[in-house]
Amino acid sequence: MPVMSGKRAFLEILKQEGVEMIFGNPGTTELPLMDALAGDSSMRYILGLQEATVVAMADGYAQASGKLGVVNLHAAPGLGNGMGMLYCAKQSGAPLVVIAGQHEQSFNRTEPILYDDLPPIARPFVKWTAEVTRLEDLPLMLHRACKVARTPPTGPVFLSLPGDVLSGEADIELGDATHVGARIRGDLASIKAAAEILARAERPAIVAGSGVAHGNAHAELVRLAEMIGAPVHFEGEATSNAFPPSHPLFRGPIIRLTPQIRAWLDQHDVLFAVGADVFTLSLPNKVNPIPPGLKIVHLDSDPWQIGKNYFSSAAIFGDIKASLPDISAAIEAAMTASQMRLARERRVALGVAIAEERAVITAQAIAESDKLPIRPLALMKAIGDAVPANAILIEEALSSGAGLRFFQKPDDVQGFFGGRGGGIGWSVPGSAGVKLALPDRPIVVVVGDGSTMYTCQALWTIAHEKLAITVLVVNNRSYRILKQRLYNTQGNAAQTDNFVGMELVNPAIDYCGLARSLGVEAVYCKTLDEVAAAIRCGVASDRALLIEVETDGTYKPV
Repeated sequence: MPVMSGKRAFLEILKQEGVEMIFGNPGTTELPLMDALAGDSSMRYILGLQEATVVAMADGYAQASGKLGVVNLHAAPGLGNGMGMLYCAKQSGAPLVVIAGQHEQSFNRTEPILYDDLPPIARPFVKWTAEVTRLEDLPLMLHRACKVARTPPTGPVFLSLPGDVLSGEADIELGDATHVGARIRGDLASIKAAAEILARAERPAIVAGSGVAHGNAHAELVRLAEMIGAPVHFEGEATSNAFPPSHPLFRGPIIRLTPQIRAWLDQHDVLFAVGADVFTLSLPNKVNPIPPGLKIVHLDSDPWQIGKNYFSSAAIFGDIKASLPDISAAIEAAMTASQMRLARERRVALGVAIAEERAVITAQAIAESDKLPIRPLALMKAIGDAVPANAILIEEALSSGAGLRFFQKPDDVQGFFGGRGGGIGWSVPGSAGVKLALPDRPIVVVVGDGSTMYTCQALWTIAHEKLAITVLVVNNRSYRILKQRLYNTQGNAAQTDNFVGMELVNPAIDYCGLARSLGVEAVYCKTLDEVAAAIRCGVASDRALLIEVETDGTYKPV
């Protein structure tokens, strides 16, 4: 076996695992690794200026590329800074290998500066966590980390690397990567039970989740939806193109509130959840979202999600893309001629009804298009009109983004990304990772002003790496979503019009100035025509552009 340093072995093992870049923010405990990188031009290091941005970049890269995202954090404070976005990576199922440098083990008994026991800190948000205590164990543990991260259900893992392991030398056998085949087809008995329920359904509905997009299963789900004549909704955290938004059966995302979910499901007798959560809610409510008699069929590659909150009449554990054709074939075999005819009639009627619903939304957006400050729905239509089909949309406009999914042109499984889990600030750094994974596609980020400030340091990385990304900041000068929800409680805030801690004014934040200070060109827009022109300019450019859009901050229902 060759004598090799830990820092060199670390990089060589990552190369065996197909890793091409590391996202990081280094410190003193990572200096051995940085020294190794100085002599290795084949591994790219993407520098972020704060650890939350680094984790989100790696998350976006992993989701868009399907490859491992490797993150380098600095000791206990660095891991702590990254935890919010690590939570989002856990929820998105991003296959991340998160590494944090640790002091030399002989030094740790003195509890030096920056020290704490790292694996327990990471444990709540990762699939597996450990510290490498011997250099000889580094190959086994790093290969294991990579295997665990990318094996479904995919997700982040964590390794603590002490300085003596990185700096030491030993006879090391590097081993090799293990790739677990993940195209597992669902159990045939469960598929048959699901097919019988779906074949008999008179008012079926489908909720499609990120598992469809991650599994590249558009064609398979389209075939099934058309076969049974079912409308398709995105799950509540609609952070992907889980179904082609332009398809006549696409009816938009569900709303993460139980009264609205109950009103929707009261119209159906069967719900087919495909790679989707059932249901991740925003607020507690005494209303049961599941009507009596509703049958739920659930297909997922993560068994934890199946039947987690609500009983599934047919539960299928399997890969989405591999299992959907079997389900469709079983439905086709189970359907009578009469059921097939009724499904065709449903499909035609739904196409008409959904087109009318979209026409109403479009008319509303047009009616608001001449109002100033710019209204959110009119802005979403202008964005949809201006962003081309070959682009990628990334959206985190929490209170302003409604309607965008009906207006967007990017239709494929990689046409839309977003952060998951509710922690804000993912979109700007996440877009950097997506662009590094898919460099040939234009990217437009639609992000609220509050979310922008959580991770605005990512703009520097975007400029530094020369990433042509257009960031559109929807500036309503407030945490508008909080004002909306607090107003709806009709308490003191609503009665006095005093929303404590929710106004981003005095002083106003100059997003254009902020962007320019970090190396990104910027333009301020007050009209929809200005917005459309700026988006087209940004999409056509080979440089990053921030567009600040002054929008209406009204929070009271109209």
